[in-house]
Amino acid sequence: MTTDRTTGGAGRVLVLNSGSSSVKYQLLDMRERVRLATGLVERIGEETSRLVHTPSGGGEPRERTGRIADHEQALKAAAEELAADGLGLDSPELVAIGHRVVHGGLKFSEPTVITDEVLAEIERLVPVAPLHNPANITGIRTAQALRPDLPQVAVFDTAFHTTMPEHAARYAIDVETADAHRIRRYGFHGTSHAYVSRRTAELLGRPVADVNVIVLHLGNGASASAVAGGRCVETSMGLTPLEGLVMGTRSGDIDPAVTFHLKRVAGMSVDEIDVLLNKKSGLVGLCGDNDMREIRRRVDEGDERATLAFDIYIHRLKKYIGAYSAVLGRVDAVVFTAGVGENAAPVREAAIAGLEGFGLAVDADLNAVRSGEPRLISPVDARVAVAVVPTDEELEIAGQTFALVHN
Repeated sequence: MTTDRTTGGAGRVLVLNSGSSSVKYQLLDMRERVRLATGLVERIGEETSRLVHTPSGGGEPRERTGRIADHEQALKAAAEELAADGLGLDSPELVAIGHRVVHGGLKFSEPTVITDEVLAEIERLVPVAPLHNPANITGIRTAQALRPDLPQVAVFDTAFHTTMPEHAARYAIDVETADAHRIRRYGFHGTSHAYVSRRTAELLGRPVADVNVIVLHLGNGASASAVAGGRCVETSMGLTPLEGLVMGTRSGDIDPAVTFHLKRVAGMSVDEIDVLLNKKSGLVGLCGDNDMREIRRRVDEGDERATLAFDIYIHRLKKYIGAYSAVLGRVDAVVFTAGVGENAAPVREAAIAGLEGFGLAVDADLNAVRSGEPRLISPVDARVAVAVVPTDEELEIAGQTFALVHN
């Protein structure tokens, strides 16, 4: 996607990703598919609040610091920065605001124009996404107050995974209890998995409907998905983003009885166990670091704890590649994406090593290349392609938002 020019035409979409103390934003022109500006407001509510705004086309980033009291002030500050670039939010060229919403449950399988009823349903889902949906709601309400005349669209992290069959989405617990409390596997990072699986088909020069892909979204949060013909049939995250792969601070898969054991034997409260598994586990729990670059540096120096953490991380990846190969039956590509997946060549090499029986291999020279473009890193004669496809969740959100309001 080019990012070096500003275009006219009524096709601009503002994408908002609202966290509990931060707002990420991007302004894109979807007629020309160009990114006009990006920004981040962080530490909202603190004295050390910080806004970094980057205009596209080679402009220098601008930074402002000082207290930003709440999300309303954060969005107004972002609007001021955009206006300084001639991209004010009062422009008639802005056609919609697209919001990343983490949890849409089973009700929302598509991007959805936000109404009072939609917002109420997002609120009803707070118990299954207590860390994310409240912040998303705050961002929506703030944007609605700023531009009440503009369509606001929710694009859900869970939506792409609603195509999972029931035998993949259900946990094997009492059905009435599960249904009463909405307990099932929802999956997350859906916008990334949707974008990357589609871009992988393009890279292979084949129709999406003809391609089976295993997508490995490896960032601080990490998830895998099995995508058959453009439809998700399995994914690693579940009711919450805790299940699945080893992550930066999350444990991933764990025997549920560990929680009972910690409560009975260690005397830990439910909240303490929650913090342990979500914030003090994964790579940081194993070796004290959650930055893969630092972990690899320590591995290269012979650090035993870092080596063990890396080996556990890779072992879990291999298990999911193998399992999803079985689920799909035929795999056309294994694709790496997100911060670690796109940049950590040793992770890609180690994850594929030993899987020659699955038709998988990595070309060392191709794997070592650093590029922001989608690319194959497997040998030309490999039975299954191995690829690196940079994700672009904001572009995916903007595209889904524009398609909805433009039709």
